[in-house]
Amino acid sequence: KSERMREYMNIFDPRVTTRPAAELFYRRNDANDVRLGEVVAVDEAAYASASVVILGCPQDEGVRRNGGRIGAAKAPSEIRRWLYRLTVNRVQNVALFDAGDVVIQPTLEETHALHTQIAHQILQDGKRLIVLGGGNDISYPDVSALALAAPRSANRPRAVAINVDAHFDLRADAVRNSGTPYRQILDEGILPAGQFYEMGYQPFANSPAYEKYAQDKGVNLHDVNELRVRGVETSTHHILSGASTDAWMFWGFDMDVVRSADAPGVSAPNPTGLTSDEFCQIAAIAGADKRTRLMEFSECNPDYDSDGRTARLAAIAIWYALAGIAKTAR
Repeated sequence: KSERMREYMNIFDPRVTTRPAAELFYRRNDANDVRLGEVVAVDEAAYASASVVILGCPQDEGVRRNGGRIGAAKAPSEIRRWLYRLTVNRVQNVALFDAGDVVIQPTLEETHALHTQIAHQILQDGKRLIVLGGGNDISYPDVSALALAAPRSANRPRAVAINVDAHFDLRADAVRNSGTPYRQILDEGILPAGQFYEMGYQPFANSPAYEKYAQDKGVNLHDVNELRVRGVETSTHHILSGASTDAWMFWGFDMDVVRSADAPGVSAPNPTGLTSDEFCQIAAIAGADKRTRLMEFSECNPDYDSDGRTARLAAIAIWYALAGIAKTAR
């Protein structure tokens, strides 16, 4: 597998990715009020100079397998619809590129394999990557791609993965789904447990068997109550201070970590959780950390959304991440 990953992949091959619909790229046509939809590049020729790439994976097969509410396959388009309406204020120096959507394959396993190759290629090309899910099962190919692309020492990837999520996603199910990605990552040795962080999870939403599995493995556990005691911003910086200074970093942002009053359109809603402001604070910190290479936003479900509230929040969180990137790129 790693040998195959060293081969160059043409991410613009129509068998690999499809282009986003033109209607998603909002244009105000006002020189005094420029929007992201007017500056994001989509032509293949602009890819070389891009610093941040957006990639969608419009599928929710993993959610269906896990018994959740399907509909997340529509999220990449809806997130783009709101993201590209936002202004370029504070993100002007980010060269943003939209690579389109992964071509969904006949099986989830095949989609994951293709997604891994595309994400790996983008990371190898020196870009930061923002992935729009889809179900949270996409964390498995995303972390796999990061671990393959990251520098290595002692035959281990210098990589860190942070799951900002109400759930562990450590299920021991025989068939992969939206609840198994991090169990796969740990059991397959893709990333050592000490380089994996569970952040913002809800104790009442997770089985004690999976909490014990994480503790026994040596996973870093930080539930939502712990974040609140110190304050989310202070807690996030404290967590990051324990991560390797030369690691490549993955952030998985599952929208169900946010309380349903702020994010009703998710596969597994919860009345408690982070506020939208706290969620955006973490996204801003993630973007500003120079170790960050891949950020993933998953489990937004437009079929159950209210006035686009959840897709809008995902878009705004991405804007905050881009603003963080811009701040450190000066």
